[in-house]
Amino acid sequence: MQENQQDQQPEEIQASENQQAEVDQAQTPEQRIAELEAQLEEQKAAVLYVKAEGENIRRRTIEDIDKARKFALEKFSGELLAVKDSLDAALNVANATVESYKDGVELTAKQLLGVFEKFNIAEVNPVGEKFDPNKHQAISAIEAEGEPNTVHSVLQKGYTLNERVLRPALVMVVKAKE
Repeated sequence: MQENQQDQQPEEIQASENQQAEVDQAQTPEQRIAELEAQLEEQKAAVLYVKAEGENIRRRTIEDIDKARKFALEKFSGELLAVKDSLDAALNVANATVESYKDGVELTAKQLLGVFEKFNIAEVNPVGEKFDPNKHQAISAIEAEGEPNTVHSVLQKGYTLNERVLRPALVMVVKAKE
């Protein structure tokens, strides 16, 4: 029975092709040209539509990238405003003592460290670590007790953002004794 169905399918396809050929022969060449020109115009319109849609997507993407670039620091900036407010409040205190300033600076420093933690900014303070030129910038080498090529002291702390160096730590390195 399957063989009978398979034999009928090619016959049906052949019949359909014969009908299309009869329709094509029934048309005059001018009618056929007009039909093909209409199809060509439809295809041109479809191509123009796709091209315009592609341009719109490209333009929207560029606008989205520009907005992302402009406002990428919005959350970070908002958090820093609280630190700025604390500093301004400290400057506006009329009867401040050294102790009250010290307490205010310590609270502001804690507030700033909280912002750093929130945005994955980490302090690099490598005293006693092996010197790493990817994280540290050696200012000088000194003769001191300790293993050569280790960090003896830090002149300026470094910082990383998501484990990427923002600023290397400025360090003094132990040099080998001669």
